Amino acid sequence: MDTIASLFSFITTPVSWVIVQFHSVYGKVFGPDTGWAWGLSIVSLVILIRICLIPLFVKQIKATRAMQTLQPEMKKIQERYKNDKQRQSEEMMKLYKESGTNPLSSCLPILAQSPFFFALYHVLNGIATGKTIGVINDSLLASARNAHIFGAPLAAKFTDGSSKVAALGATLTDVRVVTAVMIVMMSASQFYTQRQLMTKNVDTTVKTPFMQQQKMLMYVFPVMFAIFGINFPVGVLVYWLTTNVWTMGQQMYVIHNNPTPGSKAQAAYLERLTKHVTHHEKTRSRGEKAIVKAIVSKGRERNEFERKFINSLTKVGLVAQPDGTVVKGESTAVESEDGTTTTPATPRRQQPKRQTKAQRQSAAAKAADDSAEHTDDDADEPKTSLSKSDEPEDAKPATAAKKAAPKPAGGTRSKAQSGQRKGPQRPKSPSKK
Repeated sequence: MDTIASLFSFITTPVSWVIVQFHSVYGKVFGPDTGWAWGLSIVSLVILIRICLIPLFVKQIKATRAMQTLQPEMKKIQERYKNDKQRQSEEMMKLYKESGTNPLSSCLPILAQSPFFFALYHVLNGIATGKTIGVINDSLLASARNAHIFGAPLAAKFTDGSSKVAALGATLTDVRVVTAVMIVMMSASQFYTQRQLMTKNVDTTVKTPFMQQQKMLMYVFPVMFAIFGINFPVGVLVYWLTTNVWTMGQQMYVIHNNPTPGSKAQAAYLERLTKHVTHHEKTRSRGEKAIVKAIVSKGRERNEFERKFINSLTKVGLVAQPDGTVVKGESTAVESEDGTTTTPATPRRQQPKRQTKAQRQSAAAKAADDSAEHTDDDADEPKTSLSKSDEPEDAKPATAAKKAAPKPAGGTRSKAQSGQRKGPQRPKSPSKK
């Protein structure tokens, strides 16, 4: 490890200078020889480095999403050239070049952070061995060797013996307990960060070997941190624990406000955005406008959650615009699962339910009784010359005869005689003898 750290000695002086500057500030508050002054100096160094790495982190997010977008094409190449590894690699590189993506872009923050990590390790290792490094002189070296964090010296390791720990002014039990707790916290934060990424911020519609690799790394990285952590000084554990917590919080913020399309985090975000937009009837922040603009521009390529968002706005009379704004509209078009836009049809008129034979017979008998009563009432009512009839004179006898004609009982139909057709019969022509 010392050989690897020595390769990054060119950055040791800047790292030691930053630590000394933070120590001079915190030393005035907590005392120059306290663990708080040196520990907070290391934490401040981490925060400063991670702030400088934010542009690389944004680039990492874009590269990761671009890789997720290419997963279906990568899977096709793997299936097509599964027996030709060389051709498969060539096609993969061609795909990366055409899409403008780089698989190493997702590792940029870790690669950029590595020099600072090894430089800090080199500085703390020098403190443990009593050597001045960078801008740390003899007085600062003595102050750092006397600094303890919860009873453990900054330069102590889990694997140190009792004699070395005693030389740093501590007990072996304190060093083992403090380093073990920090190693567990460091591994747990790494595991939670990776698990949060896999369970919430991964496109669930794409099943590729890339996802299997990410699941494997979710368990491999914590084990690696636990193995290497026993050889890290307490100061380096403080550095690595702080950067893991920063990464976890930074990722939680990204998942909450800018989730991966097709992920569970996007479904939760669009549900919150729907409630917010329908309540205010507009998009208020630039981030909301950017999300809505991206969804509208996709058209038929929208996923399930994005179509649900557009349909929810349509149901309350809102229409998303290409510039990301939301306005009131009269459109009632609804987007289906295949991406086509349809207008809900008017409800069809329901046909009356067909009656049974018994119901038809009872209804016919009731109608016959009502008709008979109506005829009797008309017969008893005196007619005057001033009363007008709605029917012509020629139709009255026929109407009266029709009303007076009794209907067959039970509403049954009269059956035609055997061998005869229904209706008027044509007279038979005389047979020729």
